[in-house]
Amino acid sequence: MARFLHTADWHLGRAFHGEDLLREQAAFVDFVVAAAREAEVDGILLAGDLYDRALPPVDAVRLASEALARLAEVAPVVVISGNHDSAARLGFGAELLTRARVHVATDPARIGAAVEVGGALVYPLPYLEPDLVREPLGVEERSHAAVTEAAMARVRADVARRGAAGAPVIVMAHAFVAGAAGSESERDLAVGGAAHVPPGVFAGADYVALGHLHGPQVVGGGAGRYAGSPLAFSFSEATQRKSVAVVEVPGGASGGSGATSVELLPTPIPRPLATLRGTLDELLADPRLRDREGAWVQATLTDPVRPSDAMERLRARFPHAVVLAFDPQGDQAGAPGDSYQRLRGLDDDELLRRFVADVRGSDADDDELTLLRDALTARRVAEAVA
Repeated sequence: MARFLHTADWHLGRAFHGEDLLREQAAFVDFVVAAAREAEVDGILLAGDLYDRALPPVDAVRLASEALARLAEVAPVVVISGNHDSAARLGFGAELLTRARVHVATDPARIGAAVEVGGALVYPLPYLEPDLVREPLGVEERSHAAVTEAAMARVRADVARRGAAGAPVIVMAHAFVAGAAGSESERDLAVGGAAHVPPGVFAGADYVALGHLHGPQVVGGGAGRYAGSPLAFSFSEATQRKSVAVVEVPGGASGGSGATSVELLPTPIPRPLATLRGTLDELLADPRLRDREGAWVQATLTDPVRPSDAMERLRARFPHAVVLAFDPQGDQAGAPGDSYQRLRGLDDDELLRRFVADVRGSDADDDELTLLRDALTARRVAEAVA
């Protein structure tokens, strides 16, 4: 039996609708260090997106360095790169960090090499961008499912070679598992459905510590779990209860029997989220909204005519209002709404179609849509290697 703390998607350096979150992220670091120590874990698993972008702010790098040093004093730490991280930058000095009990996995060529922690075999799979890893993994198909299956084939081969009966097998991955629920704050991994990997691809693992999706959830019949992000990064996460998972994993490469026990530790909520709707006067006067005055607020105004200085007036009561939308009712019902509302929830293909239609006044044909998809993919690849 091995005990781990599983966390992911810290996104250090990220802002919430323009508001800095570094102080709240530092408070989470304090929490997770104390939680790991109190739970007496054998290891700590950080399943990708340590940073929010390839070139994180200096203060975010400083906080990450401090966090990893403090966690390593409690137990060995295994970190994989996510789609927001720069694998090259995050992996710098990995060999030296290993001596300090911080194992940073960013190199696809090293997939299949286990990190032995607490009697368990931990197999870290960094984020696998198909266009970058197909060659080193020997894969022809351009999909996340294909490269993840190739990576897992290496994992299974190493488990078989070791013949380590009784040792728990843990896989770490940063991916979108089919059937899981996303939110608005995650960056799409690919255009269309090519980003999804089937849950069965991880067969053979006792536990799959997942990152990428920001809502804590179980996938793949219980063997896989998304830790979720420690903080909400969009209003679509208002109902999520953020947590880290303390997991006790049985041994024997049980082929997906999952963890014997999982304890979810709720993370601190520095500021709640509130979604409000009504006329500006109603929102400013309604006594039932008193408990929302300290929250991050997304407000949709239904006034027939857009009020002047609406955000300034709204912030007089709700100083942390960060999103203002407009959906006129009454005489103006049916008028075009705010662009945020019109585009909210659309997938990449539909966004590309809307872009062409808005700019040119006519729809994109199939060839143009393919060209735009390739441009979007090329941009993501460039960010991944930045």
